[in-house]
Amino acid sequence: MDDPGATVPDDAVPAAAAGGPRIVLFDFDGVITVADSFDLFMRERYSGMGRKLLLLPALPWLALVRPFSWRAAVRTVVHVGLLGLDERRYREQALGFAGRLVRRPKQFQRDALQALRRHQVEGDRVIVVTGCERILARGLLDELGLPEVELVASELAPGWLGMRVRRHNIGQRKLQSLAEAGVARWDRAYGDSALDIPMLREAAEPVLVNGSPKLCKQVERALGRSVERVAWY
Repeated sequence: MDDPGATVPDDAVPAAAAGGPRIVLFDFDGVITVADSFDLFMRERYSGMGRKLLLLPALPWLALVRPFSWRAAVRTVVHVGLLGLDERRYREQALGFAGRLVRRPKQFQRDALQALRRHQVEGDRVIVVTGCERILARGLLDELGLPEVELVASELAPGWLGMRVRRHNIGQRKLQSLAEAGVARWDRAYGDSALDIPMLREAAEPVLVNGSPKLCKQVERALGRSVERVAWY
């Protein structure tokens, strides 16, 4: 039973009550964008026959590892797709693709952008927390006119043969990345998949974007409470 005279510890005080702005988290792919942005970038990288041929030697490895770890398989495909790119050339490629993507029709959810800007007008601290690679995600946000939005994203690092995955910012890793960025609590979070459950669980106001009935039940069962649902286009 609670002691009515007990002192509430500092870490039990919500961020908004502590005098700072409300903190609002947005996933990126599937919430602000319609599709997986880095996947679209990699598809463009593999659009030529030369890049596809480079992947051929890795096919036996992919067939072996995919049933056990789709993440390892995806990482291999990414590394082959980025062969020959140093950090400077990768940045040029990623930012160039960002500029092209924002000019394609129906790639971004207008309702999400309106909600994000509404939070900004209300004085909330908005942070995009995404599995998309940082330079690409930053380029897309800048192209959308959102250079001031904070970003916590996946990271690449230069290797001997090209850029390689250093951190894939999904699932529980998002909480670790936020903690490293000094964000320990948040008030509202927008997600669109089961991978966002860790982020949604810690939010006072979890919001599921365009979730199917099955996904809604899965998320609510994992959280042990109801979630707000929105349909964005």
